[in-house]
Amino acid sequence: MLTLLMFAAVCCAAPVGNAISAYVALKTGAQEDGGIAEGGSAADIPARMLTAYKKAVQQVGKYVPKCQGMRWPILAGIAKAESNHAIGRNIADNGDIRPKIYGVLLNGSGQGGNTTILPDTDGGKWDGTANGEHAVGPFQFLPSTWESIGKDAGGDTTADPHNADDAALGAAIYLCGNGRDLTKRSQLKAAILQYNHSDEYAANVLSWIDQYTQAAKDPDLKNAPGKVRTVIEAALSQRGVPYSWGGGNTKGPSTGICCSPSGKSGASVKGFDCSGLTLYAYTKAGISLPRTAAAQAGVGQRIPASLGTGALKPGDLVFYAYAPGRDSMIYHVGIYAGSGQMINAARPGTVVRLDSVNAMSGYAGGARLL
Repeated sequence: MLTLLMFAAVCCAAPVGNAISAYVALKTGAQEDGGIAEGGSAADIPARMLTAYKKAVQQVGKYVPKCQGMRWPILAGIAKAESNHAIGRNIADNGDIRPKIYGVLLNGSGQGGNTTILPDTDGGKWDGTANGEHAVGPFQFLPSTWESIGKDAGGDTTADPHNADDAALGAAIYLCGNGRDLTKRSQLKAAILQYNHSDEYAANVLSWIDQYTQAAKDPDLKNAPGKVRTVIEAALSQRGVPYSWGGGNTKGPSTGICCSPSGKSGASVKGFDCSGLTLYAYTKAGISLPRTAAAQAGVGQRIPASLGTGALKPGDLVFYAYAPGRDSMIYHVGIYAGSGQMINAARPGTVVRLDSVNAMSGYAGGARLL
């Protein structure tokens, strides 16, 4: 009962799924929460990892000059599936990741989906054991693959799969092949299947690439009406502000309360939860909203979920529910920014960011107030 009351009290976050592919399940296991976010945006990615992805895009032409269309969301999609961007590890300024990331022992045991026995090829140089083979690093390369494509991206003369810069460059080289055009969907999919020959894996990675690509775009507000622009710009001005359970009010970020369903407290975090952000942004346009996401669904012109996300217009509230068609079960709200994006305070461990409207589960329609 206490949990249900907490759900009603403030905007709450969706359960976090395990996005790490079974093939490369880490020996330490997936994190339950710890900043992992389902929505795709640069805010999900540790800053040092994002730097590595962007740096690899700049460098890959030196090694595969005929490659076209390499961009950081492609690398981010792979790294999301393989190691969740090394979240939970320490990433040093030079890109070294500690503790190192090892996949399961590929001995045909079936663990992590592996059914093929792969003998040791590196004497334990990269995977820490001479008794078999582990995939290694944030991009989960086999040591034998790394020996053929690994390059030094940081200038220390060592190509190390446990270094973010080196690993990202190696992944870019590998995906580029002999000179793919990754702007073509068919060739992009072929590159991903080369990485892991599974249609399910390819679909998962492509989904993340699409979400990161969408989230990387800034909304076009040049034709937005005045109050719509005011709301969206107010929300966008808070990008990078931490999520705080129960945080945010008409004046801006504030400390929240304890505790979210996953046990995360906002009492020591100054920021916003989802409905705190919408409350703040709409106040700037002279519109008062109730505090919770479910209550906000009762304001303005309701946009049924049955019409799809294509019925949304910039400035609309976007809702997500645990049970379709039941507004009392709404758990989340964002602000639609156009082009399939919303401004989102997603869950503990994240920051205010642009997300795809498909980043959250249980789309429950919208509300038009402007």
